[in-house]
Amino acid sequence: MPQADVFESAAGEIKVTPVNHASLVLGFGDLTVYLDPVGSPDRYKDLPRPDLILLTHEHGDHFNPDTLAALLMPQTRIIGSRVVIEKLEGAQAEQAEILARGETVDFRGIEITAIPAENISPERLKYHPPGVGNGYVLRFGGKGVYVSGDTEDTAEMRALEDIDIAFLPMNQPYTMTGQQAADAARAFRPKVVYPFHYLGGAENEVFATELAGEPGIEVRMRDWYAEE
Repeated sequence: MPQADVFESAAGEIKVTPVNHASLVLGFGDLTVYLDPVGSPDRYKDLPRPDLILLTHEHGDHFNPDTLAALLMPQTRIIGSRVVIEKLEGAQAEQAEILARGETVDFRGIEITAIPAENISPERLKYHPPGVGNGYVLRFGGKGVYVSGDTEDTAEMRALEDIDIAFLPMNQPYTMTGQQAADAARAFRPKVVYPFHYLGGAENEVFATELAGEPGIEVRMRDWYAEE
């Protein structure tokens, strides 16, 4: 079973379980939230089934209908950006809703806000065009968790406030460099930040080096690519 990190909140523990690449699981009381679940369902066999699945965008390393079909329960709700929700069919579509950037929804006491996830460098716009993907800020018991999706350091990211836990991507050339991600973290100052989505390079190491000794920001390195 993947190892979970545990954070305390005013309303109980928040469990953070890295799964693979950009897939992770958040637990809060009796609620379980999956972020961009892909790959073999066996990755999730020792974890609680999802009450909520959040999807950032339609790329195959973030969205797989077969994985969703294996994980979906009758009570599971799916929330995502328009581009990915419109690809769902059958039961998946019936249990899904679109959350537009800037909008907030309440799911059983968890406040969820969609944040733009996109490239902003002219040479990278083709990878994640503006207006397509979502990142998410979730509020659990007074704690803020930011899961970025595939993005560069947008103005909306840099303006975030009261983020306790953050997940930032840094694979090249599709998202941020380690330096960009470190600059963004210095701007919105998450208390704990996980580099993820770094397959194919060492940008996570650059990120950790850049933030070494930064007051008030803890970098947590985890192996997102352990063999299954």
